[in-house]
Amino acid sequence: MTGTNTEVPALKRRRQMAREPETDTPVGPNDSLSEKGEKAATKSSLVLDLLRRAEGASLDELVIATGWLPHTARAALTALRKKGHAIDKQKVDSVTRYTIAAVAAQ
Repeated sequence: MTGTNTEVPALKRRRQMAREPETDTPVGPNDSLSEKGEKAATKSSLVLDLLRRAEGASLDELVIATGWLPHTARAALTALRKKGHAIDKQKVDSVTRYTIAAVAAQ
């Protein structure tokens, strides 16, 4: 049998990932621990903390604190309302400020 190629094809090169996964990092976004061993604050808890202040928070403050776009910050407010939080809004010097009036019953 002449004409048959009996050579073994070259092995394929190992696929290289754009970024190698880190094995010693936490799995989920809420799994990171602080130096004291407590869970890191989520953006939703940050929004709640801002709303609990006496002066509340404006949309711009929520956007800056979370890094979200304005429509995402407004959606977070809607989600908090759906969870049972009573969110008040007032105009103060032509700026709408949001405050939390009551905490959801758990």
